[in-house]
Amino acid sequence: MKLARPPRQAGGQSRHQRFATPAPTLERWRVWVVVGFLLSLFAVLLGRGLYLQAWNEGFLQEQGDARYMRNLKQASNRGMITDRNGEPLAISTPVQSIWASPRGMTLLPAGQERPTDWEPKSDKDPVPVSRSEIKKLAGALQLSEDEITKKLSISRKNTKGDIIRPDFLWLRRHMSPNDAKTVMALNVPGVYTQTEYRRYYPAGDVMAHIVGFTDIDGKGQEGFELTREAMLAGKPGSRTVIRDRRGYIVEDVSTIVPAKDGETLQLSIDRKIQYLVYRELKKGIEAAGAIAGAAVVLDAKTGEVLALANLPSYNPNSRERVDLARKRNRVLTDIYEPGSTMKPFIVAAGLEQGLIKPTTIIQTSPGRMTIGPATFKDTRDYGALNPEGVLKHSSNVGAAKIGLMMGREELWGYFNNYGFGASTHSGFPGEAFGRVRPWKTWRPIEQATMSFGHGLSVSLMQMARGYTVFTNHGEMKPITFTKMVAPSPGKQVVSAQTADLVKNMLESVTQAGGTAARAQIVGFRVGGKTGTARKIVNGQYSREKYEVSFIGFAPVSNPRLIVAVLIDEPSTVGNRYYGGTVSAPVFQEIMSGSLRMLGVPPDAPITNILLPGLDAPELKEET
Repeated sequence: MKLARPPRQAGGQSRHQRFATPAPTLERWRVWVVVGFLLSLFAVLLGRGLYLQAWNEGFLQEQGDARYMRNLKQASNRGMITDRNGEPLAISTPVQSIWASPRGMTLLPAGQERPTDWEPKSDKDPVPVSRSEIKKLAGALQLSEDEITKKLSISRKNTKGDIIRPDFLWLRRHMSPNDAKTVMALNVPGVYTQTEYRRYYPAGDVMAHIVGFTDIDGKGQEGFELTREAMLAGKPGSRTVIRDRRGYIVEDVSTIVPAKDGETLQLSIDRKIQYLVYRELKKGIEAAGAIAGAAVVLDAKTGEVLALANLPSYNPNSRERVDLARKRNRVLTDIYEPGSTMKPFIVAAGLEQGLIKPTTIIQTSPGRMTIGPATFKDTRDYGALNPEGVLKHSSNVGAAKIGLMMGREELWGYFNNYGFGASTHSGFPGEAFGRVRPWKTWRPIEQATMSFGHGLSVSLMQMARGYTVFTNHGEMKPITFTKMVAPSPGKQVVSAQTADLVKNMLESVTQAGGTAARAQIVGFRVGGKTGTARKIVNGQYSREKYEVSFIGFAPVSNPRLIVAVLIDEPSTVGNRYYGGTVSAPVFQEIMSGSLRMLGVPPDAPITNILLPGLDAPELKEET
């Protein structure tokens, strides 16, 4: 029997439709979330791109430049130093220096060679260098293989702990162009050459204490190389280049900025006189069995330094370590007690104050003088002396009596006006001021001993400058190491009348009976003063060590030169260690040779000298 299907209601659903799973639907808000997220990412990427391209373009440029570009320094040519006649004293010669970039290199294990078709995988990939290349490089640089390997393997850690290797490292400085060419012919990747300049000093140790020297980087270390660094150094240039993926430089990418060379410095030094001074000083030191010496020659009218020598000296062309004692510029940086070379200044002060006249008689008998517990003396009893006799016989008693005629403050004022205890403003590094104690602390014995050059300290340059008072009618000239077109005005210390009187008195010191007869020069009138002073050792006056000097000028009629000579610790054997015995002969050789070189006309007949014989007794100075 067949059952009938119930009728479908209008608008109703079939059974299949009533029991079917409804189709899933996508919520609208989810769509917008996804779309918004994607748009945000796009905006971030777009913003980052705009930031890098528009606002931070320099960062990308720097990153690119760091991988391909190098800014190479172009060395400037250091200015030349010449003497007053244009003769070179310091010049720079071009040399080649070899450098490497360890960051762009990696050392291969022993026995492994770099493939001929090697190409870097990235910009940061270092170039492999074989051990055989290192061995050839070491040979060409005249260094050991281990030394080169150590240099190329150097590294350090940065603040983040990353290993950093330098991008620039010197392998060998200042090679000759031919040797550098041999190195570069090896074609070792990451090894380059750069032009530098090496300083050369034609006069060597003769001029060392004046010119000084530079270090390997061309910076002044001593002398006028140091004091005129800004003038001589110039300004370096630059050159920007691109290197390829193998580390080789391929082209320049910007305008080369040329280096600005340093200026030429012309000194007042006369090279010929300098050689003469150095030679005669050396001979004098050897003859006296001394340990050291110093000498300076001044133009008596302008104060220009024509020569300055110190022994022992050193070779500025050698970069080997030099004993500091050899670098001492004794003329300017060492101080000493001047001894009797101070006496002319005391006589001049007494004359200027009207306390004495050229005819004043000063009683020096019995040849000694006692002040309180201290006694000082002359070499013998000279009796009654005039001021000229005090200088001629170098009487300590006579000088002390003149000094004690003045008030303490007055005498201190003269010391100050003569430039003692103050800088000479020579422009030289390390110049000593010397020492003159404040006048309020002086006792009578100290005032007396300072009058004959003890109890105060000076430099040899201060003493030489002081003697310009007697060669310029009482005007003390400033010291200069640079050539002058016209003399600079000086300082009037004493009157012209006083200065001329003392100048003529000093001529008697070099004549028969004076303490410096060995300073006489054929055809020239010579004036000057000897000095012999005990050396202070460990705060005590030594009984065996002396510093002896002579300071003089010529010709007396119209002084052209001042020469000051100081000999340190001459031998006391034979009792011939006085200024007139040791320093005066050196002065004589220097002055006579210099006057001939300058063509100074004689002012005396050729029969004007009367030298004591070698066996004649020495005219001593009491110290």
